[in-house]
Amino acid sequence: MSGAVEAMPAVSPRAAATRRFAISETQVAGLMIAAVAAVLVLIIALPLWALLSKSLQSVDGRFVGLQNFVTYASTPTLMASLVNSVWVAGLATAIVIPIAFVYAYALTRSRMPLKSVFTAAALLPIFAPSLLSALALIYLFGNQGMLRSWMMGASLYGPIGIIAAEALYSFPHALLILTTALSLSDGRLREAADAMGTTRRRIFWTITLPGARYGLVSAAFVVFTLVITDFGIPKVIGGQFDVLATDAYRQVVGQQNFPMGAVVGIVLLLPAVAAFFVDRRAQKRQTALLSARAVPYEPKPDRQRDAALFLFSALVALAIVATYAVAAWGSFVRYWPYNLSLTFANYDFAEVEPTGWGGYSNSLKLAGLTAVLGTTLVFVGAYLIEKIKPYRALRGFAHFLAMLPMAVPGLVLGLGYVFFFNASWNPLNVFYGTLTVLVINTVAHYYTVAHITALTSLKQLDHEFEAVSASLKRPFWTLFGRVTAPICAPAILDIAVYMFVNAMTTVSAVIFLYGADTKLASISIVHMDEAGAVASAAAMGTVIMATAIGVKVLHVALTALVFGRLQRWRRR
Repeated sequence: MSGAVEAMPAVSPRAAATRRFAISETQVAGLMIAAVAAVLVLIIALPLWALLSKSLQSVDGRFVGLQNFVTYASTPTLMASLVNSVWVAGLATAIVIPIAFVYAYALTRSRMPLKSVFTAAALLPIFAPSLLSALALIYLFGNQGMLRSWMMGASLYGPIGIIAAEALYSFPHALLILTTALSLSDGRLREAADAMGTTRRRIFWTITLPGARYGLVSAAFVVFTLVITDFGIPKVIGGQFDVLATDAYRQVVGQQNFPMGAVVGIVLLLPAVAAFFVDRRAQKRQTALLSARAVPYEPKPDRQRDAALFLFSALVALAIVATYAVAAWGSFVRYWPYNLSLTFANYDFAEVEPTGWGGYSNSLKLAGLTAVLGTTLVFVGAYLIEKIKPYRALRGFAHFLAMLPMAVPGLVLGLGYVFFFNASWNPLNVFYGTLTVLVINTVAHYYTVAHITALTSLKQLDHEFEAVSASLKRPFWTLFGRVTAPICAPAILDIAVYMFVNAMTTVSAVIFLYGADTKLASISIVHMDEAGAVASAAAMGTVIMATAIGVKVLHVALTALVFGRLQRWRRR
């Protein structure tokens, strides 16, 4: 026995300490999930808590409960803004949804030609700041507009201009949802209806419309929320017509009344939260549209139907493209409408904006950092939530935080950042006004859609990958780096492009957060328009749109030429 003891190798104190402090793979996963949850608490939950807290305080910081809300409700001008916002958003939604539904129907349920062209034309507003549609309408129907006689004496500046510009801006968002809803159709239902001699009208009301009901509800709430919370369009074309978004800006920036600005933010948050929960309820009630035996619906040629839908789609696409083309053209005009000669002088931003091209440079930095850092955080977080099995409660909490931004408008989140990151007690206030806080805010604002995209991609991977990795005694980070990330590379690129484009075009979420050295291109548009330099504002908007479109074209080319080959195994 003593010999056996003597034969045992001696363990050095350093090796013993290393073994004592070593942590398991499960513990590493737990720490990483906790870290992701902590980051989401910091960039999402705490700013919203700061917003709520500020709404319950007086100007000097004393707790006053609901007194600010009582003051808001008893102030006629503030209540008028609420009423204005609701009916403008409602009317814009009522205009957009039917048009988007027919357009989506044409893309999915007809044999009309040039569908890809019509799709690209309809998605054009996504690549431009919301303000650009307002500037384009000013060129067309403003006091000096080309088609001002079409207004029949009415003024574009006010509810008419806001509704028209918001309809252009929100149209592609509704179209994407409705196109997806109409694509999920079992062709056997239509074949059975045709075999029984059912009329087209009855097929539409009993099969097509019920099948797209959830998509219609979702699209309606998305459009309503986008319109009621948008700041750029009412600021440019609203005139004296006050809405909630401009009220919040006026209270915080103009009057430095932070508690009342917080109250307006809470009021803005309510319709978005209500829309989110109604949408979730409708989603739970939605029945499955495709079974394992489903047959994709293939529309049959019909000259009369296809011709009518082609004409409708052409008119809508022409209206969208022509509107933005006028804004681009106006950016090259020397002096609208008296001297229509072309010039690049409007692109000399230093003449009308102190930062010159610096705003565009800052936007590129913001978009690049948001794409890289945001995509990394989103995909790693989604992987930990979806693929790591222990710590169910912690993963559920992280998933809840990841879904929270979907119900929070950008302007509201921006207000929360003002009250949280600019607070004197917060050591992070050194970042206020810097590019750091702009990147954090932008990542948080667009986190949910990117998170859902990552989860969708990860759910397509069989759990056998994790089982094989465990049997080979390989840690999950090895599987992530060698298998999961390469397979999901197309989705990762989609997320990065989504983050980049939205960071280039965002206005509402960052209007309160920029500093003297971090003014963005989209913010420069607001200031140039305020200074009366409409042509330069249109020029900056055109530059942003061209950049976003260029990135998307590069994305499509990279997907086709590179990932199309690397992912060929998926089609086998």
